Amino acid sequence: MALVGSYVGLSKLLVAVFPVFLLAWLRFGIAAVAMAGWVRRPDDEAPLGRHHRVLLFLESFLGNFLFSVCMLYGVAMSTALAAGVIMAALPGAVALLSRVFLGERISGRILAGIGCAVAGIALVSWSKQSPPGLPTPSEADTSRLLLGNVLLVGAVLCEASYVVIGKQLSGSLGPRRISALVNLWGLALVTPLGLWQALSFDFGRVTLPTWSLLLFYALAASVVTVWLWMTGLRHVPAARAGVFTVMLPVAAAAVGVGLLGEPFSAAQAGAFGLAMLGVLLATWPERATPPP
Repeated sequence: MALVGSYVGLSKLLVAVFPVFLLAWLRFGIAAVAMAGWVRRPDDEAPLGRHHRVLLFLESFLGNFLFSVCMLYGVAMSTALAAGVIMAALPGAVALLSRVFLGERISGRILAGIGCAVAGIALVSWSKQSPPGLPTPSEADTSRLLLGNVLLVGAVLCEASYVVIGKQLSGSLGPRRISALVNLWGLALVTPLGLWQALSFDFGRVTLPTWSLLLFYALAASVVTVWLWMTGLRHVPAARAGVFTVMLPVAAAAVGVGLLGEPFSAAQAGAFGLAMLGVLLATWPERATPPP
């Protein structure tokens, strides 16, 4: 989750160079080469049934394809700091989807955490305050920020779906094979749009540091983080796994402020504080109830 947060923040640099679908296509393509040896079914693993094929498609469509589109377009229109605030809604979103699809209970504290996350998102989205010395955003800029934040909320729902579906897959398939198959579905889904944008793109203007950042993005987003996440899900319940998504917004905000130099206004500080309060409420361990 810390790696996911870092590349969410750093993707702000990549979408300034590559069109979104081309960037996603290059990411999945690089990862497909890196994971070519992970596609083959191990001898101790059962063949894929229809149920697992559907889950693999949904895992890739929601967690790879739609997440990448929403996140990349959202960060391009908004900021890495706003992405950090909005992504702090992940634990609450995971709890909601776990309730709907896995039948897990939602406590009052989790509901309060979701409320704080929503309040933080609203504050960072509708605040027009700017730090001293910077111009106030125009109405067009504000509308663009709002649309970017809506897309980031969509990315949260996609990532939460990724957690819940991944838990179901990890019980039957190995983490390396899940990573490779999910990435291949993502590559298939984005290839037509990626090729369309590649035909008119000037690759000669891409610098070596940008290619290096793209390589890190591809390996982190499609290989390392997926493998780590699926390996962990084999041993951790989905609701508990949602706790660890706290590292995503923290890392994304740290990259935005520390590395990209994004301004940090009082309103944004309040939004991030609300978001972190929501994370604490949603993930703080509950006192065990003694058996009767």
